[in-house]
Amino acid sequence: MRGRITRRTFLGMAAATAATTVTGCGTWPRREPSARDDKIHLVYQDWRTDWFPGMARRLLAEFHETHPHIQVFYVPDPDNVGEKMLSDMQAGTAPDVFQGCCDFMPVWAQGGYMLDLKPFVAADLDQATIDDWDKAQYRALFTRDGLQYALPKYHGALALYYNKDLFDRFGVDYPTGSWNYSDYTAAMQSLSHERDDTGQVRLWGSMVDIDWERLQIHVNGWGGHLVDPDDPTRCRLADPEALAAFNWLHDRMWVDKSMATSLDVNKMETRQAFISGRVAMVEDGSWALKDILSQASFRVGVAPFPVGPKRRVTLATTDGFGIYAGTRYPEAAWELVKFLTSKTYGRAMAQANFLQPARASLVDEWIRFIRNDFPDQSQEIDLAAFADGHLNGYSVTAEIFANMADARRLTYNTWDKFFTLGQGSVEQMDALCRQIEAVQ
Repeated sequence: MRGRITRRTFLGMAAATAATTVTGCGTWPRREPSARDDKIHLVYQDWRTDWFPGMARRLLAEFHETHPHIQVFYVPDPDNVGEKMLSDMQAGTAPDVFQGCCDFMPVWAQGGYMLDLKPFVAADLDQATIDDWDKAQYRALFTRDGLQYALPKYHGALALYYNKDLFDRFGVDYPTGSWNYSDYTAAMQSLSHERDDTGQVRLWGSMVDIDWERLQIHVNGWGGHLVDPDDPTRCRLADPEALAAFNWLHDRMWVDKSMATSLDVNKMETRQAFISGRVAMVEDGSWALKDILSQASFRVGVAPFPVGPKRRVTLATTDGFGIYAGTRYPEAAWELVKFLTSKTYGRAMAQANFLQPARASLVDEWIRFIRNDFPDQSQEIDLAAFADGHLNGYSVTAEIFANMADARRLTYNTWDKFFTLGQGSVEQMDALCRQIEAVQ
């Protein structure tokens, strides 16, 4: 796993109070039902952030009332969930039902460790339910050979947060839905001219995480790809479109210095750099909304992600619920997954921590929750901007190599040098592609 703090590590950060199961201990029973106890016991692993365990326990109590033959034991995600879960799966000790996301859950599916949900979906879910999910997010939870390994958990989407006070101070027009990359660049440059006595920048125009999906959407906006859509063994990071996007990002960080690197802000998380006033804009997701609204001391705005030179895109996260292929109780585990992906559970996550629902039919309720809790801060915020990609069909999801584990490791090593440290040139992407294809 990576050393940086990103969305997935934020959601997996330890809260000491959450490191217990519903029984108050760190282990769980692994036994068959007996004559005296005819319940099926399932282990459900999910986030360990401070707000989540209490909500999960409350909702699981409702599940137990309607499913008295199933007893679910909640356990928090371990640190380094991507690697630890892979080890547990290989050892045959993984939980029955769990969450995953991003570029690490497909690794579990590629290894054959996740149950195919297609037969369960075909038997139990109607088309209206499936259509309520973002098509890009739903399709992303299939392997190339057709195995459906998860269903959507929530729909995190990227947008552009901006500090209205700073925009007003420097006389820069607010971002709009029609902004393109030229508009974005000009605003960044206009907002990053504050320097101290040594000439060092104190305020940057914007910031992006050097992370798989965050850079991919820039490449997609230029009309390129990281992975060939028709061949998951073929690397596209060295295509002209990808190189143009990488050069644009590099030049903002290292030529005009209008976009902060993680080192510029002492490895501060993107949202914290924004909250602290170090950057005037930030490319971040709806998952950061509650932190920003509760901590920012300035007026916050939100706009759709700028239109790329070739197309408009935004990220749809691939957070989902899956079932371990080695579970002894697939039917009971499926009952739990249906509950976890229901409107009831989605609504609870939206209300508890403003997680953007996976279901489009819950978006209006989600917006009401935010406006009720933060009436002043959210009054002028275009909250629907986060759902724009979902509702208008331009979301994209993480592009996945056949051997994602090695591809991710090789790519991050190169990206860290090029973007974070400013070393080398964009031509090194060609060598990176050759390395990636050699391990597929």
